[in-house]
Amino acid sequence: MHISEMSRLVRGTGHILDVLDVLHRDQVALRIHDGAFSAMDLTARHPRTGELLSTVKFMVQPFAATGELQRDLQREPTYDGLRASETKGSKGGRRPAVPADKTGDVRTAYLEDRSIAALARDHGVSRGAIRTAVADLLPDHTAAKEEAPALELLVTLDMPGKAADFLRTAEPEAAERAALAQGVVVRRGQGYTLRVTAVPAVHCRILALCQPLDGGQGMPAVPAQRKARREYENRVSALVPTEP
Repeated sequence: MHISEMSRLVRGTGHILDVLDVLHRDQVALRIHDGAFSAMDLTARHPRTGELLSTVKFMVQPFAATGELQRDLQREPTYDGLRASETKGSKGGRRPAVPADKTGDVRTAYLEDRSIAALARDHGVSRGAIRTAVADLLPDHTAAKEEAPALELLVTLDMPGKAADFLRTAEPEAAERAALAQGVVVRRGQGYTLRVTAVPAVHCRILALCQPLDGGQGMPAVPAQRKARREYENRVSALVPTEP
């Protein structure tokens, strides 16, 4: 066992002897790196009786008593400060929260335009405790909840190569153009697919750009291109269900 100082392990004169007995019983070696005990072999025992050497007892007890005195001297100013604070009316520990059976009354009073400071005085708690009880009723909380935009997750879909070839001649908007430019080409036999990663709304707009592949707008309907658009449409439709 390695410890930095003996005070990390024991708390008094009697305690140190008990600890040494436990270490001997469990056959645990002790190594202290700093302090007065660092140069001592505290586990030395008499070879015949197995008892702690008298010299170890003699050296350990004064050092342990000195350490205990030092800790007591450190505690006294702390206790004096606590007593002085109690005399002035201060209380230690966490500030009290609003009791569970009073939370409803606090929320009702707040909705009736009772101020947070007044509620804190009425219930004998801090303003922070009142704010915690009415957190979802605060104006900042409501505004943040209403103004927070819904986040859309990126989705990766494979677009048939014939649809991708057509889109190269189209004029998409910036978001669609960026998604197509960042697409990854995946070779499949003699053809390929373009693996596009974008939010569902961008996939829907890209699909709308492929509408001429079904024929119309001055373009003849080519079966292979129409099939490519339908495949991409099926993937987008599975991603964004259509409304009835």
